[in-house]
Amino acid sequence: MTTKKQFNSFEEMLSGSDVPVLVDFYADWCGPCHMMSTILEQVNLQLKDRLRIVKIDTEKYTELATQYQINALPTLMLFKGGQPVDKIEGVVQAPQLVQHLQSIL
Repeated sequence: MTTKKQFNSFEEMLSGSDVPVLVDFYADWCGPCHMMSTILEQVNLQLKDRLRIVKIDTEKYTELATQYQINALPTLMLFKGGQPVDKIEGVVQAPQLVQHLQSIL
């Protein structure tokens, strides 16, 4: 069984993760974001040992949305070693997303 690390900030969580982090920038009012949430559950089942998935509500964390230039929802950003390496806007189906992520991981 793995234990979850506690982090004091978003940046600390990104840099302190032992696996790449896929951040799902979303909003509760966003219909496509709800679709993406279900897709990410499927992705997590396939890549859970190779990837951490984190959800960030852009309504609550507007400074992060601005910092990472989130202009569309949903937006997925992949971070390795605390640095962004990929950005995907819009809904992507699970098989295509898994294939895309595997090519980067």
